[in-house]
Amino acid sequence: MGKENKPTVIDSADRAAKGGLLNRRLFLNTAIASTAALATARAAYGQDIVGEGQDDWVIYPGSDAQLYGDRSQFEVDNIKRVFPEFSQEFWDLRLSKYVARTPLDHMLGTITPSGLHFERSHQGIPDIDPDKHSLVIHGMVKQPLKFDIEALENYPTVSRFYFLECSGNSAVLFQDKPTDQSLQQIHGLLSGSEWTGVLLSTLLDECGIDRNAKWIIAEGADNGMMSRSIPMDKALDDTMIAVRQNGERIRPSQGYPMRLFNPGFEGNTSIKWLRSIYVSDRPAMSVQETAKYTDMMPDNTSLQFSLEMDVKSIITRPSNAMSLKKKALYEITGLAWSGKGKIARVEVSVDGGKTWADAMLEDPVQSKMLTRFRIPWLWEGGPAVLQSRAIDEFGRVQPTRDALIAARGQNPIYHYSAIQSWAVASNGEIKNVFA
Repeated sequence: MGKENKPTVIDSADRAAKGGLLNRRLFLNTAIASTAALATARAAYGQDIVGEGQDDWVIYPGSDAQLYGDRSQFEVDNIKRVFPEFSQEFWDLRLSKYVARTPLDHMLGTITPSGLHFERSHQGIPDIDPDKHSLVIHGMVKQPLKFDIEALENYPTVSRFYFLECSGNSAVLFQDKPTDQSLQQIHGLLSGSEWTGVLLSTLLDECGIDRNAKWIIAEGADNGMMSRSIPMDKALDDTMIAVRQNGERIRPSQGYPMRLFNPGFEGNTSIKWLRSIYVSDRPAMSVQETAKYTDMMPDNTSLQFSLEMDVKSIITRPSNAMSLKKKALYEITGLAWSGKGKIARVEVSVDGGKTWADAMLEDPVQSKMLTRFRIPWLWEGGPAVLQSRAIDEFGRVQPTRDALIAARGQNPIYHYSAIQSWAVASNGEIKNVFA
């Protein structure tokens, strides 16, 4: 006879905040972690932990090796991007076919597989022959230069981990009423990857920029000829010409064969299918930085070139993509990020922001990259409102929704960064709410 599992005992000293939030260090305890994992598996998914009998994959040999690996057939339907159709959406509905969102609720860690990285284009994805494509740097330079993909990869390259977020991510939360859309639909224009390429400063140095140059104007080779103006200070800092993502050549939806990448800036500035960088003493004032991608303020003025993304976080599990099946010990986990630098802290509340507890940050915590946070939560069956609040290394604190709207109004459709609230009902159902 095996020993019976003893119930998990939570000491009052282990409680970090009201509502069942526990000390973040409890998950470092093997016994507690195992109990939580077992309880969460059973409660959330209702699965038997141990199967009976021998299945086919044990009895028969498996398939041959593949030239390019596929996901398991059991993951294809469970983890996929969607092209949502919105009934109340700020985007032009005709553009919905150009949008695909990352399934954040199905993911752990911080790296987004290349095939699940969100997509946003304005005129579709071009099929570019790399042998016929090049980048030219011209304008206020001593020596205009042209680079093809082979030439770029002969320069010293760097590999760095960065998040990318569309400035329209979470925009539906500016509306008057909470949406019933999924986490993926609300926040799925966000991903994190390892990007490899050549620092733009290296190429600009070779071209020899004029001392009066203040901006670069980047243009893509897609049908929409997307262009954005980037301050020279940023271009000479960490901007890169990315040619690889997560080790392999970037995919067509991400700008194959080369894209501009501006770490921490709104996604639209990281021009895909890059073909031209024009060095100038002034911005282009293109349609993408005048009529679009500006923030309409309460007095009807527009805030322009608000390029750096704010500090932000979301709880990805539990979220409205799942429900809680029974009272149990769960792990609350999510993602935090800042366009300015590193995440310093993430606080979690389960009582709508009345009390907070520090979550554990998963290493490595990197600048301008997604950071995974975790905290144990003993749900005892009562109603709860789950929230996370991120603080970056510069002391910037993620605002409440009320504070954001008080400062910005409800006219904007870009840069929504307020605290996300998930309401858990007594029956375990989870909904998006404004708290």
